[in-house]
Amino acid sequence: MPDFAQPQPGSEQLRSRIDRKLLCSVASEPSVAGKMELYLALSQVAREQLATRWVNTQHADRESKARRVYYLSMEFLIGRAMNNALSALDLRDSAAAVFTAPGPSLGEVMECEPDAALGNGGLGRLAACFLDSMATLGLPSWGYGVRYEYGMFAQSILNGQQVEKPEAWLQDRSPWEFPRPGKHHTVRFGGTCEHHDEWAEWHAADSVEAKAFDYVIPGHGTERVSTLRLWKAAAPAEIDLGAFNTGDYQRAAEFKNRFENISWVLYPNDSTAAGRELRLRQEYFFVSASLQDILERHLIEHGTFTNLAEKIAIHLNDTHPAIGVAELMRLLIDDHGMSWAAAWDQCRRIFSYTNHTLMPEALETWKVSLINRVLPRHLLIIYRINQEFLDEVVRLYPGDIELMRRVSLIDDGGGHDRDKRVRMAHLCIVGSHRVNGVSQLHSDLMVQTIFADFARLYPERFHNKTNGVTPRRWLAQANPALSTLLDERLGGKDWRLNLDRLQDLRASADDAGFRNAFATAKRDNKLRLANYVAREVGIVLNPDSLFDVQVKRIHEYKRQLLNVLHVITRYNALLDGSAVGLAPRSVLFAGKAASSYHMAKQVIRLIHDVAAVVNNDPRTRDMLQVVFIPNYGVSVAELIMPAANLSEQISTAGTEASGTGNMKLSLNGALTIGTEDGANIEIRDNVGAENIFIFGNNTAQVNAIREAGHRPMDFYRDDPALKEALDRIDSGFFSPSDRPRYHDIFNSLLHYGDHYLLLADYADYVATQKRVDALYLSPDEWQRKAIINVAGMGPFSADRTISDYANDTWNLGTYLK
Repeated sequence: MPDFAQPQPGSEQLRSRIDRKLLCSVASEPSVAGKMELYLALSQVAREQLATRWVNTQHADRESKARRVYYLSMEFLIGRAMNNALSALDLRDSAAAVFTAPGPSLGEVMECEPDAALGNGGLGRLAACFLDSMATLGLPSWGYGVRYEYGMFAQSILNGQQVEKPEAWLQDRSPWEFPRPGKHHTVRFGGTCEHHDEWAEWHAADSVEAKAFDYVIPGHGTERVSTLRLWKAAAPAEIDLGAFNTGDYQRAAEFKNRFENISWVLYPNDSTAAGRELRLRQEYFFVSASLQDILERHLIEHGTFTNLAEKIAIHLNDTHPAIGVAELMRLLIDDHGMSWAAAWDQCRRIFSYTNHTLMPEALETWKVSLINRVLPRHLLIIYRINQEFLDEVVRLYPGDIELMRRVSLIDDGGGHDRDKRVRMAHLCIVGSHRVNGVSQLHSDLMVQTIFADFARLYPERFHNKTNGVTPRRWLAQANPALSTLLDERLGGKDWRLNLDRLQDLRASADDAGFRNAFATAKRDNKLRLANYVAREVGIVLNPDSLFDVQVKRIHEYKRQLLNVLHVITRYNALLDGSAVGLAPRSVLFAGKAASSYHMAKQVIRLIHDVAAVVNNDPRTRDMLQVVFIPNYGVSVAELIMPAANLSEQISTAGTEASGTGNMKLSLNGALTIGTEDGANIEIRDNVGAENIFIFGNNTAQVNAIREAGHRPMDFYRDDPALKEALDRIDSGFFSPSDRPRYHDIFNSLLHYGDHYLLLADYADYVATQKRVDALYLSPDEWQRKAIINVAGMGPFSADRTISDYANDTWNLGTYLK
């Protein structure tokens, strides 16, 4: 175990380094440097040490010819780098001592850093946690992704509606990235293919350069680091000089933009044909550049590809990098002369795949015609993979035509060529040796439902890897008040590397002194969040109210609308005097809706309209407040998670793969109200059923309701409170200037099937919320249960998840320190 008690560099020594960087790197006089200059200088000090660790790590891995894991993901939501870097380098306390009054504090300096806009939600936050754990556990590891210039979008709210703006996080460059000028790969698109036996010559129509930028991901308690390599698209030539010289400046610029728009925005809007093509190009761009990079590094170190599967493991995080299966085959066969059989043998031993959804409509597919136009060589490879796979199926299950149709990599589109699609999840499964879900429930359902046929064909291939979060960022850094308390109670800081140490807190739940200190830390965090909300939203929260938090991507299956129905029900009860035993409550929402997702945007608008009524009603505002916190991201989450009392995890059972927000909130002492969905079940099993609020229909009951025919109108007619809440939405009570505004929400629930069963779960949800109130009004008992929640979160460390992957999937167990 690393010694966390060793002395830190003195603050005067660190101040001297910062002053030197101010002069030499920032060109600023130390005595007049502002917050931004100080931030840049401090980042340069940290960057210098990170660079040393990176060089040493890469040298050690080259010398030992290490087996490496390469994690391919469209998202890496790493947030701000400064706090994590200072903590990993053991510089945080010294830096805090340097930045004192009358100058800016360390916190004010760190706020100069924008969040790295490299993701949208849980997928990206998970990938970031995993890289942190890979480095901390000492695994030879790289992440590969796209260097988005604008992220997805910055969310602002105008008249209660989401407005998307460019998230220009790189406008002043990032001091944390290391450009690699000599490291670039050519990625090609379109054209035709000329066949030569097993290989083909691809005559591409155009190409783009992928330029590498590296981020060093430090490990904690170790000198080792991981690398996050991101690719920026660059035109083969900067501009069309001929067009420019003839005065056609627009065409000159279009030439550059046509290539470089690939890495502009995360998830281009795919509601148009052009958007869908750009998204496919984006996915292939980062996959091709990454695989070329991986093969180049391997060839330099080993001089042969015969041992490729012994030295590399490539993990596909969801289906976005699925085209990598076909790309690796193309590179090995067409560019490096390997036979099809040898290449396929290597491929199936190299790839592993994590599935993140149970909803068939969310599984990525691409039109055959689009792939043929953009990636003609890959379509041929996919067809051959499919043919050999179906031949294998026929041998195992002769005559089962329906099975072949279901498992085929190609959806035949009902016999219409224009409707044929490539099923990317099927490509991942056929091309991988291991496939996992991300919670026990999700993994069980995965093999019982969407991938049941594949589980029958390859039972040994499917397994579970319950997600986890890094305790360094999501507790130690985000919640210093609680972390200090844990250090004192647990006798040191080693819980940061061994989260199972938290179980020693269980006895402290009955210690009145510890409960009081725990409550004080929570209230400090609530005050910190309240100050942020007052500054950013203009609403003054009561820090003694119950902070009821639902923060996640806005989506119908996550059921923010069910939460809103409870808010309206609560408001109505306060008005008519039927409310008994309610605690003051502040209901906090945050999350982005996809730019083309109308219903999700309507939910955001409804939240704001309800908030405008509730927050301005003098009869209720002391008991109920509603706030939507805009532009949710990692840094905002780091404020919200420590402040939450109640964690809303209310997706329809069987729809949420795992969740990681549920883990972060519990780790910071929030109690969960949730369905039996995703990792909620495992959280319940670890903290105890009496310390969590589970409600609603479970997965089997959800399926039974759907099979019997869900009748939402029955719930509406039979429950007066539900009827009143829905009628107020539909009548325009919350939108008096536009009374029909929410007819579509009302109709989606009552006339279009209530697909996610909000009305079927409503009554139990409201009843369970009353139990929440009763417990909150008994603060000693609430704090006791909150402490037990923290104590039970040891298994949800990303270190445990990555150890499982290293041992069971990547064959890297020998590297675990």
